[in-house]
Amino acid sequence: MNSSVIDISKVSERKELAPVSEGHALIAAIERAARDPDVNVEKMERLFAMRKEIALEISMAAFNDAMNAAQAEMRPIAADATNPQTHSKYATYAKLDSALRPIYTKHGFSISYDEADSPKSEHVRVLAYVSHRGGYTRTYRRDMPADGKGAKGGDVMTKTHAAGAAHSYGSRYLLKGIFNIAVGEDDRDGNDHPETLNDEQVANLKALLTEVGANEGAFLQWAKVTSLGQILAKNYKFCLEQVERKRHGR
Repeated sequence: MNSSVIDISKVSERKELAPVSEGHALIAAIERAARDPDVNVEKMERLFAMRKEIALEISMAAFNDAMNAAQAEMRPIAADATNPQTHSKYATYAKLDSALRPIYTKHGFSISYDEADSPKSEHVRVLAYVSHRGGYTRTYRRDMPADGKGAKGGDVMTKTHAAGAAHSYGSRYLLKGIFNIAVGEDDRDGNDHPETLNDEQVANLKALLTEVGANEGAFLQWAKVTSLGQILAKNYKFCLEQVERKRHGR
């Protein structure tokens, strides 16, 4: 066996501390060893597994560095639409996309969306695949209600329409969540009426009730409202805490 074969035990000890540049050097050494006709097959399999692991670490590091750089350039986005049911303001997907896409593509990111089965009843799981040119892809997910109910609890859309709306809402929430974007959704723009839960808060509270096995009807009776959308925004945190108490049997 010629000298191009590397000692796998020594590589294992070094790779956890190796910076990206050294990681590339290790990959090159493994590739040189692979070209040796006398290399042990079992050792070669271990070397290839190590190469795959090192490559993943390098691509993850590039992803995280690019995400940090992209977020450093992003700023809060002003709301450009109003929800007539909750009287709350929010930023549309188009507004988010126009502000964020030029920045995240410059730093090597691309985003695509898909759906999957949700473990929650009458929900759609929206998936966002965020890929970086370095070769790493991270998956983000959000379960959105698709029961056709409006903020006040009434039937306002068909199941087909509800599924489409869930995907649209999920995509918007995921996009701003991926890059940790602050949006003026709760800016009431001079509206003097008491502020109630916005769509995202209703969805979060509804999901939590389902998660802990709470009866939504009983909760509404306790809250003295006929729908989650009627709960005052200032009571949102308190309501979440009360539902969490059921999780712990209190």
